[in-house]
Amino acid sequence: MHVVKLKTLQLFWLSHTDCKQALLTWFKIIKHSTFKSADDLKSVFPYVSILNQNRIVFNIKGNNYRLVVKFNFNEARAYIRFIGTHSEYNKINANTI
Repeated sequence: MHVVKLKTLQLFWLSHTDCKQALLTWFKIIKHSTFKSADDLKSVFPYVSILNQNRIVFNIKGNNYRLVVKFNFNEARAYIRFIGTHSEYNKINANTI
Protein backbone atom coordinates (compact mmCIF):
# COMPACT_ATOMS: atom_id res chain seq x y z
CA MET A 1 0.00 0.00 0.00
CA HIS A 2 1.30 3.45 -0.90
CA VAL A 3 1.35 6.02 1.94
CA VAL A 4 0.64 9.54 0.66
CA LYS A 5 2.18 12.43 2.61
CA LEU A 6 4.74 10.37 4.51
CA LYS A 7 6.57 13.69 4.93
CA THR A 8 3.81 14.73 7.36
CA LEU A 9 4.79 11.87 9.68
CA GLN A 10 8.49 12.61 9.29
CA LEU A 11 8.03 16.27 10.23
CA PHE A 12 5.89 15.30 13.20
CA TRP A 13 8.37 12.87 14.69
CA LEU A 14 11.13 15.46 14.44
CA SER A 15 9.33 17.48 17.10
CA HIS A 16 7.83 14.47 18.94
CA THR A 17 10.77 12.08 18.99
CA ASP A 18 9.10 9.75 21.50
CA CYS A 19 6.71 8.52 18.79
CA LYS A 20 9.19 8.05 15.94
CA GLN A 21 9.57 4.30 16.41
CA ALA A 22 5.81 3.76 16.71
CA LEU A 23 5.17 5.72 13.50
CA LEU A 24 7.92 3.88 11.65
CA THR A 25 6.43 0.56 12.73
CA TRP A 26 2.97 1.70 11.60
CA PHE A 27 4.39 2.82 8.24
CA LYS A 28 6.21 -0.48 7.62
CA ILE A 29 3.09 -2.52 8.37
CA ILE A 30 0.89 -0.39 6.08
CA LYS A 31 3.47 -0.25 3.29
CA HIS A 32 3.87 -4.02 3.15
CA SER A 33 0.18 -4.88 3.46
CA THR A 34 -2.57 -5.41 0.94
CA PHE A 35 -5.67 -4.48 2.90
CA LYS A 36 -8.87 -4.81 0.89
CA SER A 37 -11.20 -3.24 3.46
CA ALA A 38 -11.38 -1.56 6.85
CA ASP A 39 -12.24 -4.96 8.33
CA ASP A 40 -8.97 -6.40 6.95
CA LEU A 41 -7.09 -3.52 8.51
CA LYS A 42 -8.87 -4.00 11.85
CA SER A 43 -7.66 -7.60 11.97
CA VAL A 44 -4.08 -6.25 12.16
CA PHE A 45 -4.87 -3.11 14.18
CA PRO A 46 -7.73 -4.21 16.46
CA TYR A 47 -7.98 -0.94 18.40
CA VAL A 48 -8.53 1.45 15.49
CA SER A 49 -11.67 3.51 15.15
CA ILE A 50 -13.37 3.23 11.77
CA LEU A 51 -15.06 6.44 10.71
CA ASN A 52 -17.04 7.24 7.57
CA GLN A 53 -15.54 7.21 4.07
CA ASN A 54 -12.78 4.76 5.06
CA ARG A 55 -11.16 7.12 7.53
CA ILE A 56 -9.34 5.24 10.25
CA VAL A 57 -8.07 6.63 13.55
CA PHE A 58 -4.96 4.95 14.95
CA ASN A 59 -3.79 5.33 18.53
CA ILE A 60 -0.04 5.88 18.48
CA LYS A 61 2.27 5.27 21.41
CA GLY A 62 -0.26 4.25 23.99
CA ASN A 63 -2.88 6.73 22.78
CA ASN A 64 -0.58 9.73 23.36
CA TYR A 65 -0.97 10.57 19.68
CA ARG A 66 -3.70 10.13 17.11
CA LEU A 67 -3.22 9.43 13.43
CA VAL A 68 -6.12 9.88 10.99
CA VAL A 69 -5.71 8.16 7.65
CA LYS A 70 -8.13 8.01 4.74
CA PHE A 71 -7.80 4.77 2.81
CA ASN A 72 -8.60 4.06 -0.80
CA PHE A 73 -8.52 0.28 -0.69
CA ASN A 74 -9.18 -0.12 -4.44
CA GLU A 75 -6.09 1.93 -5.32
CA ALA A 76 -4.03 0.66 -2.35
CA ARG A 77 -3.41 4.17 -1.06
CA ALA A 78 -3.32 5.56 2.47
CA TYR A 79 -3.66 9.34 2.79
CA ILE A 80 -2.32 10.90 5.98
CA ARG A 81 -4.98 13.41 7.04
CA PHE A 82 -3.84 14.30 10.59
CA ILE A 83 -1.22 13.46 13.18
CA GLY A 84 -1.25 15.12 16.57
CA THR A 85 -1.59 14.79 20.30
CA HIS A 86 -4.74 13.44 21.83
CA SER A 87 -5.80 16.95 22.89
CA GLU A 88 -5.13 18.33 19.38
CA TYR A 89 -7.24 15.50 17.94
CA ASN A 90 -10.14 16.51 20.19
CA LYS A 91 -10.20 19.91 18.43
CA ILE A 92 -10.67 18.56 14.91
CA ASN A 93 -13.43 16.77 13.06
CA ALA A 94 -11.78 13.54 11.97
CA ASN A 95 -14.63 12.84 9.54
CA THR A 96 -13.85 15.90 7.46
CA ILE A 97 -10.17 16.72 7.93
